[in-house]
Amino acid sequence: MHTIYKIAHEMLCKSPGKEDLHTRTMASFDLLGSHRWGAKAALALAAFAISYGEFSLLMQLRPHIPLAVSIANFKQISSNMSMLKPQVKALRSLSKTMVDLTKCIIEFEALPLVHVGPDMEDLAVIKPKIYVTAYWIIRSTLVWSFQIKSLMAMKPEQVYSNITIAAWELLSLDNRLSSIYSHLRPQVDAFRRQTEAKMHQKLLSLFKKSHIDNQDVLQMLFALKDNLPLKDCSTQEKLGVSALKSKVVLLLISKPDLLPFEQLFFLVNQTYDHPHNDKTEGSYAIIWVPISFYEAWIDTEQKWFDFISNSMPCYLVRQPWSLNSAVVNFMKQEWNYGGEAIMVVLDSEGMITNLNALDMVFIWGSKAYPFSLSRENELWDGEKWKMQLITNEIHPILTQWVEEGRNICIYGSENLDWIREFNAKMKDIKDAGMQHEMIYVGKNNPGEHTKEILSIMNREIQSNLLSFTKIQLFWLRLESMRRSKSRLGNNANTDNVLAQVSALLDNNNDNGWAVYGKGLSTDIVRVEGDEIFRCLNLFRQWAENVGRLEFIDALRTVLEPPLVEGPCNHTQVVPYSEGLVQGNMVCQNCKRLMKKFTIYE
Repeated sequence: MHTIYKIAHEMLCKSPGKEDLHTRTMASFDLLGSHRWGAKAALALAAFAISYGEFSLLMQLRPHIPLAVSIANFKQISSNMSMLKPQVKALRSLSKTMVDLTKCIIEFEALPLVHVGPDMEDLAVIKPKIYVTAYWIIRSTLVWSFQIKSLMAMKPEQVYSNITIAAWELLSLDNRLSSIYSHLRPQVDAFRRQTEAKMHQKLLSLFKKSHIDNQDVLQMLFALKDNLPLKDCSTQEKLGVSALKSKVVLLLISKPDLLPFEQLFFLVNQTYDHPHNDKTEGSYAIIWVPISFYEAWIDTEQKWFDFISNSMPCYLVRQPWSLNSAVVNFMKQEWNYGGEAIMVVLDSEGMITNLNALDMVFIWGSKAYPFSLSRENELWDGEKWKMQLITNEIHPILTQWVEEGRNICIYGSENLDWIREFNAKMKDIKDAGMQHEMIYVGKNNPGEHTKEILSIMNREIQSNLLSFTKIQLFWLRLESMRRSKSRLGNNANTDNVLAQVSALLDNNNDNGWAVYGKGLSTDIVRVEGDEIFRCLNLFRQWAENVGRLEFIDALRTVLEPPLVEGPCNHTQVVPYSEGLVQGNMVCQNCKRLMKKFTIYE
C-alpha cells in the first residue's frame, strides 16, 4: 500500500508542466523499484484506481451529500459534469485495455521458463515488447491523472474544449495500447503453449526416472514459484516440500468443495482417526490439491477453499490458484482427473504407485499403507465375503459385535410395511432364544425417504443402530469395493465378493433383502423379497437345527433345498491350522449335518 500511495501522490500532486511525460513515466519506474514487470503495471493501475476512484466518488455523491459538494468546491471541480461523458467513455475503454495488457504480462512472467529451457530467440523478441507494454500502461495512467488535475484548475469557459482534447488523447492512447495487445496476446499464447508442451514432457520424463527421494518431483509439481507452497491445516504453518521427504505422499486432487460431507468425514475417520493409524503415523501425508472447475478461480470456489482449509487435518496447497497450468493439465491428462476426486500415490522416491487409492482408503483406511496398487491386490487376496468386510469401521459397536462372533442381520428396504413385518417376525425368533442383532441400511443412494423411515423406526421399533450419515458410509464403502474390484480387472462371474457387492448395490426390490452372517465367519446368507418371509414362516421347521448347526447353517437348510435325496457320500477336508475352532459343518449337497473324522498324514 505504501508503494501504491507513493505512485498516486506522484500522479496527482506533482505539476505535469514541470517535466515532460516521458520523464515522469521513467520516474514512476524508479518508484516501482525491483518489482517484476507485471507487478509494476498492476501497482500503477492500483494507484490510478485510487485517483480515479476518489474523483468518481465525488461526482456520484455530489448531488446528494453536502460534504461531497464542499470537497468538490474546495478542489475547484466544475459542477456541470455532464460534459465529461466523452472523456469518461474513452477512459473506460482505455482502462479495459490496460487491464488486459497487465494480465498478459503477468501470465507471461508466470511461465516456468527457468525449468524448461525456452527458445532464446523467441524470448529475445518478446521481452522488449513486455517492457514497452509496461511503459505505455504506466504512461497512460499518468495522462489520466494529469487530466483530473487539469479539471480542478479549469475555468468554466475552458471545460468543453479541453474535455474534447482530453477525450481524443485517451482514445489515441487506447488505440495504441489495443494495437500492442493485438500483437502481444498471440505471442504470449504461443509461448505459453510451447512452454506447457515442454513442461509436460519434462514431467513425463521425471516420473519415468528413479530418484533418491521425492523432492525433485514435489518441487516440480508445487514449488516452481514458491518455496513454501504448502500449509499444515492443523497448525496453519507454511511448509516447503522438504517436510514431505522420505514419506509416502497421497495427492488428494478434487474440486475446491472437495467431497460431500459424509465422504469427507469418512476420509478423516479412515486415516487420521483409524485405529491402525498409530502404526503408520508419520509414514505418509495427504496433500489436498484443489483444482478449479473453470479456467480461473471464482469467488464461490475461493470461499469453499477457505472454509474447508481451516477444518481439514491434512496438508494442502496454500495457493492452489497459483499452480502452474502445465501441472494442472498434466494431472488432467496423465492422471485422468476429470472433476471427480482422485488420490494419486507417490512413494518415498517420488514414483507413482497408484493413480487412485481413494477407494482403498474408504475400504481399509490406514491399514492400506503404503496405498500402492500391489498393496491393493494383496489386501483383496486376503479378503473373503464376510461381516467384517461388509461393516468394517462403520460403527464401533458393530465392529465389536463382529469381533464377539454375534449373529448379525443387515437388511434394507424403503417399504415401511415390509420393514415392520420383517422386524416383527425377527423379534419372534429372538424371543424364542435365538439371539441376533438387526442393522437397517435402507438402499443404495439413500435420500429423504430413508430419513423419514429412520425417524419412524426410532419411534416404533427403537432398534436401529446406524444414523443416516452412517448408512451413507455403508453404501459408499460398497461402491468403493465395486470400483476397486473392477479397476483391478475382476468381474462378477468369477469373483464372489464383487458379485455379492453388485447384488446389493443394484437391488431395486421394494420387498427388501437381508444378509445374515456371524462374526468373522465366511458363511453368509443373502435372501431377497418374499423368500425371506417364506423362510421365516418355516421357523419351527429349521429352529430345531439351530442347537446343532448354528443360526446361519440352520437357516440355510430351508433356503437351499438338498441336491441329493437319500444317502450322501460327499466329503470335505478341512486342513488343520493354528487357532482352528472345532465345530459342525453342513453338507453342501444334502444340507444335513456331516460326520466328523480326524485324518493323520
